[in-house]
Amino acid sequence: MYQDQHILDSMRLVEAARAENVKLNPRRMTAEEKEQLLAAFHPDFRQDQFSKLEIGPNAGEKVPHELAALLQGKSRLAGKNVDLSNPDYDVDVLVIGGGGAGASAAVEADEAGAKIMVVTKLRMGDANTMMAEGGIQAADKPNDSPAQHFLDAYGGGHFAAQKDLLYKLVTEAPEAIQWLSNLGVEFDKMPDGTMVTTHGGGTSRKRMHAAKDYSGAEIMRTLRDEVLNRNIPVLDYTAAIELIKDDQGHCAGAVLMNMENGELYVAKAKTVILATGGAGRLHYQGFPTSNHYGATADGLVLAYRAGARLLYPDTLQYHPTGAAFPAQIFGALVTEKVRSLGAMLINAKGEAFMNPLETRDVSAASIIRECSQRGNGVKTPAGEAVWLDTPMIEIKGGEGTIEKRIPAMMRMFGKYGIDIRKEPILIYPTLHYQNGGIKISDDGQSDIENLFVAGEAVGGIHGRNRLMGNSLLDIIVFGRNAGRNAAAKAKSVTVGALNIDHVAEFEAIRQGAKLEDDTVSPKLLPNYTRIKE
Repeated sequence: MYQDQHILDSMRLVEAARAENVKLNPRRMTAEEKEQLLAAFHPDFRQDQFSKLEIGPNAGEKVPHELAALLQGKSRLAGKNVDLSNPDYDVDVLVIGGGGAGASAAVEADEAGAKIMVVTKLRMGDANTMMAEGGIQAADKPNDSPAQHFLDAYGGGHFAAQKDLLYKLVTEAPEAIQWLSNLGVEFDKMPDGTMVTTHGGGTSRKRMHAAKDYSGAEIMRTLRDEVLNRNIPVLDYTAAIELIKDDQGHCAGAVLMNMENGELYVAKAKTVILATGGAGRLHYQGFPTSNHYGATADGLVLAYRAGARLLYPDTLQYHPTGAAFPAQIFGALVTEKVRSLGAMLINAKGEAFMNPLETRDVSAASIIRECSQRGNGVKTPAGEAVWLDTPMIEIKGGEGTIEKRIPAMMRMFGKYGIDIRKEPILIYPTLHYQNGGIKISDDGQSDIENLFVAGEAVGGIHGRNRLMGNSLLDIIVFGRNAGRNAAAKAKSVTVGALNIDHVAEFEAIRQGAKLEDDTVSPKLLPNYTRIKE
């Protein structure tokens, strides 16, 4: 409930201007305007917030301070003896991560007849997939095509995507939607069964398929059920803390740690799939995050220490619309679907200051500029924000649109006395997605033989910025891809003698570089305790 007088006064200006604003269609920025805006205001361009890596495959490249400390950190196995001679588990395919990518990979590997196991440091389904709201892209309507989808995503990613990966993403998208639908995902449909599709930021066609505004939860529910119904072994509360190699230098399993008691296990595998997700809980530059509790970049750390190269590790996505008020939901995702349904971004003076469907990086930078340079932010207890004028949705789409299309948003704000059908909401960018990640080929394999990667831990699919709906798509397309190819590869693999020599070698390089930071990695979980010394 809004009680602060400054907020109430600003909201009255928004209400007074609504009738005129709802008629507006602010022009899109030119390419030059976007470049200038991003360089001046997007967090990725704040040079003081990045460190240059001194060791490892990406030495000499910049990454956020928080990630650099982990990539160059000390192993959790430092000073510990691990007996690799008698593995606790021996499988064809080891899947590390229990989100959408890991589940998709597990289903396909199982379908291929491989003996598999899933390990996840929280529970199956505790993942950013569960948090996704707006939808999943696929060009499956008569007025659309994978080629158009490619152009939208390639341009939206600043022409930096790996073209072979993006080609796979868009061409396999329609079949991915059908696969999910056949598994039981309840997509929004017209009375005749045609799937409802909407626009997203940066899309030239309506290709966003959704299940209300809890699309990720619906997809994850279905995938989790499929994994469990197939009786695929799942080890919950079990984290991978190092990869294992064999005497050929190929990936051959992982050292696991029980998150409850710290006990170590050895899992031997012919192939390994890293599906460990994102990094939002590192809170780069102090930003709040929309990510789940376990999103701490673990996969990047494990792969990097083992010798895998990262791609675009300096690029993050700050979702333009994170909840800025009330404090209880600070940073929580406000789906882009709210804007695709007609809500506009409005400053403290009641002015519409940008086209609501610009790409995410441009939108986030525009909001930051409005607050930091132009002085048009709304002052809240946590800082400055702008309005997302949700009542416009009912004006444009008719009464009942919000309850029908974004019920989770209505409930989330309703708990705090804010009726988004009648009152606008306050938003500010929130740390949302890890654009960069581990470099893979189109079969899903990293630089390390027999180590496959899928989902948000991958770099290069989206370039330097991701369009809405392409993340839920990539966990399906590349999760299935990794599962199929890892299972096929496992048939011809003979695992040699196991070792973790690369861990000691990396530590020797650390010491040789005289790195003073003794951060232990992977991080596994964020620490929100405040201890007074």
